This record gives sequence, structure tokens and C-alpha cells, in this order.
Amino acid sequence: MSALKPSTVLRLRSPLALCVRTMSKGEPGSGAGQGGGTGGTIRDAGGSFGKREAAMEDQYFKKLEAEQLEKIRKGLKQEVDFHKKQIKAHEEALKRHKERLDELD
Repeated sequence: MSALKPSTVLRLRSPLALCVRTMSKGEPGSGAGQGGGTGGTIRDAGGSFGKREAAMEDQYFKKLEAEQLEKIRKGLKQEVDFHKKQIKAHEEALKRHKERLDELD
């Protein structure tokens, strides 16, 4: 089996992009120049409020990601059900056509 081209892999990705954040150094919310700055005045100040905001932001993105994954799961389940119904309909049509062929013989 051949490997997929990078352009193919990009097209196969879900339209709902999942967010991943990384910090260069220090803890999130620890202040400007400490790895948690430039996220707003509270995060620039650092301290417990900056850490709290960073934690809330992480929680928000985790919740958003969980909602997106649930939406993807629900859509895939609907597609599976649709295809199962289509298979059943095609099998019934095949049966009818075979019966008609038997009648013609």
C-alpha cells in the first residue's frame, strides 16, 4: 500500500480543526516574558489571575474540542445508518430482479 501525499492527507482532515496551543517557556499565565504573556492585560500581569485565566482558556478549548468530536461522531453514525438502509434497499432490489429472471426462464 502506498503512502498518501501530504496534499491528500490535508484533504482527508475534518473541516473542524482542533486547536493545539504550545508555550515557549514557563507556565501559562505566569506573566509577560515568562511564557504566559501577551494574552491580554491579566495574563501580562501574571500571578494567580493570569494562571486562572490560562486554565479557563485551556478548559474552554478542551470543551470545544469535545463538542467538535461529538458532532463528528454523530455525523458518522448517521452516515453508517444511511448506508445500511441503502444496502438493505439494494439487496431487496436484487432479490426482485432475480425473481423476475427466474420467471422469464
